[in-house]
Amino acid sequence: MSLFNFKKFTRKFTGQIFGKISKDIGIDLGTANTLVYVKGKGIVINEPSVVALNKKTGQILAIGKEAKRMVGKTPGHIVAVRPLVDGVVSDFEVTEQMLKYFVEKVHKESFSLMPRPRILVGIPSGVTEVEKKAVIDAATNAGAREAYLIEEPMAAAIGARLPVNEARGNMVVDIGGGTSEIAVISLGGVVAARSLRVAGDEMNEDIVRYCRDEFNLLVGERTAEDIKISIGSAFPQEEKLTYAVRGRDLVSGLPKEVVVNQEQVREALSRSIRIIINNIKIVVEETPPELISDIMQRGIILAGGGSLVRGLDKLINQQTEIPVRMMEDPLTAVVRGAGIVLEDIDLLQSVLVENQDDKRYR
Repeated sequence: MSLFNFKKFTRKFTGQIFGKISKDIGIDLGTANTLVYVKGKGIVINEPSVVALNKKTGQILAIGKEAKRMVGKTPGHIVAVRPLVDGVVSDFEVTEQMLKYFVEKVHKESFSLMPRPRILVGIPSGVTEVEKKAVIDAATNAGAREAYLIEEPMAAAIGARLPVNEARGNMVVDIGGGTSEIAVISLGGVVAARSLRVAGDEMNEDIVRYCRDEFNLLVGERTAEDIKISIGSAFPQEEKLTYAVRGRDLVSGLPKEVVVNQEQVREALSRSIRIIINNIKIVVEETPPELISDIMQRGIILAGGGSLVRGLDKLINQQTEIPVRMMEDPLTAVVRGAGIVLEDIDLLQSVLVENQDDKRYR
């Protein structure tokens, strides 16, 4: 037996053993939230991608929801950090610890002493080979016996049950926390795409900037996100909403409250939304005419938490003259798509990302 065949046999044999004691896992490793899908069970974890660290000792104090509660409320030596920035790994060690925490949490009920699952991770479509390898290494070091990657727009399209392997045009716009993914998919591949570092987090920054410039009011990221969720809109709404914003007056340094309305928040969000829509138009321009015909018939599918901004579908429809529809449960689109691929990973190998450094990571 050759060395290659021996390694192949060994990998298959160990895979069968670990497959019986471990659960295959699909992960939407998002900038804002991490969702985990377990084969045969569905989505079991939906927690913020936040880790609380003690800077003095380097010890991890909390991960997920507990760490998110600490944001902006910690003493100097404790920091709540996001190990992913714009959808890619910015802190390798912390990402590894966060993944390990989620893997162990999934296997806690089964009392598996040494879980070695296959892990499928959703990544932005515009990442480099180095960034892909960082995700692969983090998943492997967290306990994966095999690590696979799938582009987020492809996973979202599969999660929306679109016929991605057919010769039809499917257009997906996935607006997450750190990135917005715009892609046209046909025959199991991406025909035209844009990956933007403008998404939900940038919208929060727009609101922080607007409050500072218009009201001399300093507000935190969490407050800005609450404003966006409560009254944020991209298109004029019949219902008139307001929100009482509390922060620090930049002139006096004292606490201050300002009531903002929907029109003001829409003005604040307009910059980021305009960038996203302009890039949707660019992708449409780059798409072959035959696929445009399919997209006109099927419409643009919106996914991701950022797509929940009120009236965004109407504004995109107005600007592109293409029908737009929100997919069911857009927040879980990517991880549901990863779960569908996990259920039959051998049959759907073609939709996975191929890593140039190692063909096993496809």
